[in-house]
Amino acid sequence: MESSSFFTVNDAQIDLSQVVKYLQVSGKLNQFISDVLRQYILEKELETRDDIDISTALIEQSIIDYRLKSQLTEPQKFQEWLKNNGSDYTTFYESVTFSFKLEKLKALIGEQKLPEYFIERKIYLDKVVLSRIMVDNQELAEELHTQIEEGSSFEQLAKEYSLADERVFNGMMGPISRGSLPDILRAAVDAANPGQLIGPIELDGRFSLFRLEQILPASLENMQLKQTLQNELFEQWLGEKIQNLTVKLQVS
Repeated sequence: MESSSFFTVNDAQIDLSQVVKYLQVSGKLNQFISDVLRQYILEKELETRDDIDISTALIEQSIIDYRLKSQLTEPQKFQEWLKNNGSDYTTFYESVTFSFKLEKLKALIGEQKLPEYFIERKIYLDKVVLSRIMVDNQELAEELHTQIEEGSSFEQLAKEYSLADERVFNGMMGPISRGSLPDILRAAVDAANPGQLIGPIELDGRFSLFRLEQILPASLENMQLKQTLQNELFEQWLGEKIQNLTVKLQVS
């Protein structure tokens, strides 16, 4: 394969083989190839599908909105911005169109698998809010449990006795994924109601009292979560596509 000029620097031509060498030396060649393969697959996929149609009006309105938001309504200023970003209107238009098509492709790819994938991931998506008092012996933990049951303040005892960092927040640990909890604690949490005291439970040689503050179940009605799962499914699909490619680097 003949060497081809890629661009010039101070009138000196830099060919593609030199570009590849620079990327190798900098350790960025693999990422560069991955980005190229990713775009190749997406372009081919979008060419072959007839269920992805984006209206011209939607694209043009999106560009108008972007220009208004970025204060690029003046034609000359917009042209300067395009030039400074190494682009032109045609390329910018194609980029916006591609973004819309990509989002629709993600939705279509995840559409059938999303419910099942959500169920598989639910234990990690569900969250609980816990407060904790952690001490180094069981007797003290049981005594604190008794005091709380008799009306003492959990928050005050956490500040006085807990060895955990969250003692400065009255023992509040914040939202935690159910899937990340130790099995013994998760089982106890699943059987508890908000406001209920749990423990003492021995974990890593220390004894902890927990109070279940709140249960935060995951739901596909949460659009941010739905989008995250769609993106994960899309990346899995794309990774499988890339693995099935036969790639040869041919640079003289």
